[in-house]
Amino acid sequence: MTGHAHAHSPRGGNRRRLAIAFGLTACILVAQVIGAIITGSLALLVDAAHMLTDAGGLLIALMAAGLMKRAATTRRTWGLLRVEVLAATVQAAVLLGVGIVVVVEAVQRLREPAEIPGAELLVFGVIGLVANAISILVLAGGRAANLNMRAAFLEVLNDALGSLAVIAAAIVIMTTGFQQADSLAALLVGALIIPRTLRLLRDAVDVLLESVPRGIDIADVRRHLMEEEHVLDVHDLHISQIATGLPVLTAHVIVESECFVDGHAPEITRALQACVAQHFSVSIDHATFQLEPAGAERSHDLH
Repeated sequence: MTGHAHAHSPRGGNRRRLAIAFGLTACILVAQVIGAIITGSLALLVDAAHMLTDAGGLLIALMAAGLMKRAATTRRTWGLLRVEVLAATVQAAVLLGVGIVVVVEAVQRLREPAEIPGAELLVFGVIGLVANAISILVLAGGRAANLNMRAAFLEVLNDALGSLAVIAAAIVIMTTGFQQADSLAALLVGALIIPRTLRLLRDAVDVLLESVPRGIDIADVRRHLMEEEHVLDVHDLHISQIATGLPVLTAHVIVESECFVDGHAPEITRALQACVAQHFSVSIDHATFQLEPAGAERSHDLH
């Protein structure tokens, strides 16, 4: 006997937030390319390259947000919810590559610093920071919605940090004449990109590998299920995640044989569903249980 409970709906909101952020990022990109040509700044050029990647990432995120709204079909019963994970994985992989290239180029530039006009560099740095700050405010309210939005927010946040680094480098160059400040700023941008990108990539890969969602202890879940009345054993327990905020659970539950005779089985199913939906910090609203009579566990590998 099987039972399931679910409450899921197409995700993919926040498209307006992403569209605004993409427009602002594209404008900053054009300004920084012009600024890098005028000033010859590596930090500004690196930030422009980073901005180009982020503009592409935001465009991917915007497209993913639209695809995620498509309804489920007989072929894709979850719709295109997992597009958010694929989009986040692509963005993270590209950002990681950019971060590594930035670090290598900055180290090489430290050995052969170029003459950078600090005043012009400062102007373009401030322009980038202001636009990034607006994008951060636009995306902040939706950054926890899913991996897609989180990736977009991280990209804009990294851009803002890069703009701050450019501004700091400009001030140092203007006040001290220390030209290597430009390369150090570029190195800082690369160092900021890599760890955040690795965390995002790890979370996206966890979903793709159907790992147990963070915040859920599968042993604790099994223990709670075993405490339900008439439950003798729980096996083939699997918990994974279709998309952000959508964990799913399947399990075989051994119950007393009498429950199939006295009509008590449906009540047990409801109790199990309520258990996983209410007892844990992460609510599991989509749970499927297969009830089996005592003795059935002998034909299974318990785990």
